[in-house]
Amino acid sequence: MNHKIQLKQVKYSILDLATIREGHTPADSFHSSLELARQAESTGYSRYWFAEHHNMPNVASSATAVLIGYIAGNTHTLRVGSGGIMLPNHAPLIVAEQFGTLASLYPGRIDLGLGRAPGSDQLTSRAIRGQNMNAPHHFFQDIRQLQTFFSTDNSTSALRSFPGEGLDIPIWILGSSTDSAHLSAAMGLPYAFASHFAPTEFKRALAIYRDEFQPSEQLDKPYVLACVNVVAAADDKEARRLSTSVQRLFLGVITGRREPLQPPVDDMSGFWDEPQKYMVEQMLQYSFIGSKEKIKAELEAFVNETGVDEVMATSHIYDVPAKLLSYRLFAEVFQ
Repeated sequence: MNHKIQLKQVKYSILDLATIREGHTPADSFHSSLELARQAESTGYSRYWFAEHHNMPNVASSATAVLIGYIAGNTHTLRVGSGGIMLPNHAPLIVAEQFGTLASLYPGRIDLGLGRAPGSDQLTSRAIRGQNMNAPHHFFQDIRQLQTFFSTDNSTSALRSFPGEGLDIPIWILGSSTDSAHLSAAMGLPYAFASHFAPTEFKRALAIYRDEFQPSEQLDKPYVLACVNVVAAADDKEARRLSTSVQRLFLGVITGRREPLQPPVDDMSGFWDEPQKYMVEQMLQYSFIGSKEKIKAELEAFVNETGVDEVMATSHIYDVPAKLLSYRLFAEVFQ
């Protein structure tokens, strides 16, 4: 008989996009992020990650390493990192130097999550990558290069990372498909899956990762983090109302009409048609919306079905006090 996993055995963390709200500025987003990070530190969250995106009017986390430094510098114990740095956009040496700097300033607290996607559209990718736009991107080799830069074995090389060399900076592989599962298993690295927007291949990717996992210096057995959407409130009705902001955000993704995060509404029927509603609900399949009791029951089922080691919550809630409350309630579910 399988042993039932208790939520208190599972780590819980936060993914933040420094979401820009309608009527507010990126500066407001950054200050809200710090307020949330400080609360997260005091309520038992393990890590606080930012995701690299570009050219999006609702996302302010484009200069990811800068934001990581801001949060790490104003907290004390919370792990802070990237979920993720989009490696096609950067030379591995630059990433090694940036994260080497962060890990030198905040030792034992920096995570480096790496993604293969550009985190933007074609036009933006061209602006970022320039002449390299059409060159093939070697994700595996670039990760190996990063590991080399962080290694003391690189001390005799002509090309070295200062700071970075000899520092303990855990590398994670981010994924939204099965490709990343094969890669992270082969490299023996922890695996963070974007089930908050790409639920389709989640379970298949986990199976591949666990089946193919090869132990490494960093990790002796598979470790899976699943990112999910969370809207917790005092009761189910209020949570459903607050969740209309994330529904409108994802509606913008599928229609191409991106705009800052909108305030919640009482009824979504005027905003989408049936096919759009279906698409949004498919993307938001792994969402936990409701009272603390409802979320606890659903989360226990999710953890026992998937066996994930860590759950990372992302919450697109317009009202800052409601967002802080949602994350407090989510933390209580694990305690």
